[in-house]
Amino acid sequence: MADLKPILLVEDNPNDIELTLAALEKSQLANKIVICRDGAEALEFLRRQGPHADRPVQDPAVVLLDLKLPKVDGLEVLAAVKGDPKTRAIPIVMLTSSREESDLVRSYQLGVNAFVVKPVGFKEFFEAIQDLGVFWAVLNEPPPHRSDWISGD
Repeated sequence: MADLKPILLVEDNPNDIELTLAALEKSQLANKIVICRDGAEALEFLRRQGPHADRPVQDPAVVLLDLKLPKVDGLEVLAAVKGDPKTRAIPIVMLTSSREESDLVRSYQLGVNAFVVKPVGFKEFFEAIQDLGVFWAVLNEPPPHRSDWISGD
């Protein structure tokens, strides 16, 4: 179990954090859930900087990223992660209440792996999170270790 990759949840809404954690727990995933409450903290975690400098080298299985975040918004986090050869292979799911087509289009332009609009209903939201957790943490086959395939760019 020690080799299971964590799931990084980047969310500033306490209710959404609680609901997401409950849904992931119900999925019986053994992955550790790491929570960052703003985009700046998420980037520090992913880059292993600041208070996260000593974290294990292992990248998350998936980043569940809210669009509207304090300090650094979700699109800026997405652009930074997908623009860096060291982090670009990390799957990112934009998990947002935004139904703006421009947010959807921009997310895909920046390389998001999936864009999920948070369902309004409790049951639908719970089920969507469970499905996301199982897919990205269990079913998805990630690329081989990044040092095996990153070119020298």
